[in-house]
Amino acid sequence: MTEAPGTHNPQFLPTNIPTPQDDGAARHLAGMKLPDVALPATEGAAVNLSKLAGRTVVYIYPRTGVPGVDPPDGWDQIPGARGCTPQSCSFRDHFGELRRLGVAHLYGISTQDTAYQREAATRLHLPFAILSDERLTLTKALKLPTFSVAGMTLLKRMALVIDDGKITKAFYPVFPPDKNAEEVIAWLQASR
Repeated sequence: MTEAPGTHNPQFLPTNIPTPQDDGAARHLAGMKLPDVALPATEGAAVNLSKLAGRTVVYIYPRTGVPGVDPPDGWDQIPGARGCTPQSCSFRDHFGELRRLGVAHLYGISTQDTAYQREAATRLHLPFAILSDERLTLTKALKLPTFSVAGMTLLKRMALVIDDGKITKAFYPVFPPDKNAEEVIAWLQASR
């Protein structure tokens, strides 16, 4: 099913979207120390993931859509592009369980600016901040996988488990996006 112009519903996840394949672009991440980079956050103060004590989970996504605003042309045909809102809602819905499993910090990251992200965080009632890597500082430092569409450089969907500033686990590719939080929870439970 395709949406009629002007009827985009970012919470809807079509069943026929293409599955992303593992291109190996995240294999280098496990074991890496995070760079000393502070990213703007939707809740105000900048966040430096390398300085956070304890366990942090970061889910990374291309871009959240806005209801009624059409996504870039061909968006649903790009493997892994569609599903940012369902991924965010999944982490929102599992926030308490992640905390019970020892996750001290939870963040989302995209390359959208903070004002754009703040609208989504408010609309979706997210109990955690979204971080902006609009300048691609973290993306370049970690060599995170990206793709380009409509003049934008966007992050490929993934999730990271970070312990005291060091990446313990990278989930990549992530599919389906609305099950990413459950995948992270299953890994956290198994690694206890």
